[in-house]
Amino acid sequence: MTFEPEELGQSWQELGAMLRDIRKAAGLSGDRLAARCNMSQSKVSRIENGKARPSLLDIETLLTALDTPPEVVAEVSALARTANTEWQDARGLRRKGLDKKQRELAGLEASSTEFRFFLLSMITALLSTPEYIRASLAHIPGDHSKAVARKLERQEVLYDRSKRFTFILTEQAARSPFLPPDAMAVQLDRLASLTHLPNVHLGVIPLGIPLPGCPLNTFTIYDDRLATAEMSTGVMVFRDPRDVRTYADEFAGYEERALFGEGCRAKLAEWSAACRS
Repeated sequence: MTFEPEELGQSWQELGAMLRDIRKAAGLSGDRLAARCNMSQSKVSRIENGKARPSLLDIETLLTALDTPPEVVAEVSALARTANTEWQDARGLRRKGLDKKQRELAGLEASSTEFRFFLLSMITALLSTPEYIRASLAHIPGDHSKAVARKLERQEVLYDRSKRFTFILTEQAARSPFLPPDAMAVQLDRLASLTHLPNVHLGVIPLGIPLPGCPLNTFTIYDDRLATAEMSTGVMVFRDPRDVRTYADEFAGYEERALFGEGCRAKLAEWSAACRS
């Protein structure tokens, strides 16, 4: 099945209706199905009415209890995967205001414990100097003072030692000249300083290091429950555990090749010195 981007993340009601139709075809009431699945009847009702997001385990449990034919299971699973994927259009985000997106990210960071960032082409706002943040927004028309302020506020989360961060930057991400050389040197120095935070694991992948496969996108993983992939036209949000695991496996491959600790600081110092020279 193929879907238009705007359809992604909008299929919960369709999924619930399909599960309700399967239940009725099996001749079961909501109460009886709930008892078979060891779920509350209210949860089954919320799922069928599109008011609750069932996990893949919930869906598997319901389909098993309903003795669903394999071809119908495949159809429901495909729809569940679509429902667990969301498209955030860049133009829509800009219309709403970039500062609102920052509040959303801050909420996601508040509710998560482990973060993994793969940075392909530029430095994320959590690691950026104010000058770098302003430069990263310069191509977008309008006043971005609120968005800049929100991005800087979000950096406080790095100092919450109950959270763990792993950042992997390619050399391109670390060295792309968004700023004049002296300001880029300061930005690289900031990256090096953040490697000393006990809950921050920051690594770089120099150009000469071969990579496992071909990275296509910057992406972020929040715990093991959600992953986002950034593209020029927007952001894809994945909640399906299979998709999150795919990104986690890709991240692990890059992590094996990155320089951390003293090796990372030495490389950042080399790049910073090159800017100053």
